[in-house]
Amino acid sequence: MVKVKYILLIMMAISIVIAGVWATGIFFQSEEKKVKKQFRNLSEWVSKEPGENTFTMVHKVKNIGTLFAERCGLKTPVEPLTGQYTPEEISGYATLCRSRFIKIDLIFYDLNVEFPEKELAKVILTARLTGTLTTGEYVDEARELQCVFMKIQKKWLFSDFEVVEVLRK
Repeated sequence: MVKVKYILLIMMAISIVIAGVWATGIFFQSEEKKVKKQFRNLSEWVSKEPGENTFTMVHKVKNIGTLFAERCGLKTPVEPLTGQYTPEEISGYATLCRSRFIKIDLIFYDLNVEFPEKELAKVILTARLTGTLTTGEYVDEARELQCVFMKIQKKWLFSDFEVVEVLRK
């Protein structure tokens, strides 16, 4: 009887330690991990699989807008795209772009996160977009980006994107 109580006590202690480690990982993430998580969210919500239903599409597009500050800047070599956009406009463009694809994946590589000021993060990374258009054409594009985040109400939000021109041989 004493042995069973001892084993139960040890199991409870192990459970409490595991729960504590899990809670620490969830609630006390580093600021860098929080920034990187926004990229994972964006990647997940931009992605599209063949046969995606309308409910899933609406849910993903709505979530995309939550990742952006009230005004998000975009600077790109394609002049008509350069400008300031609201989260609602970004969600609208995301809907339009996703509708032209049967399948789409957005993956971010080589994230280099810096914090030059409090409540500000700069990230240089490579983004790769692959997918199949509704016309059947395959798309495979990679770009180097510089992204700026602002911490607003304890949440890191995208506030600026710049496509970095890479010299080609």
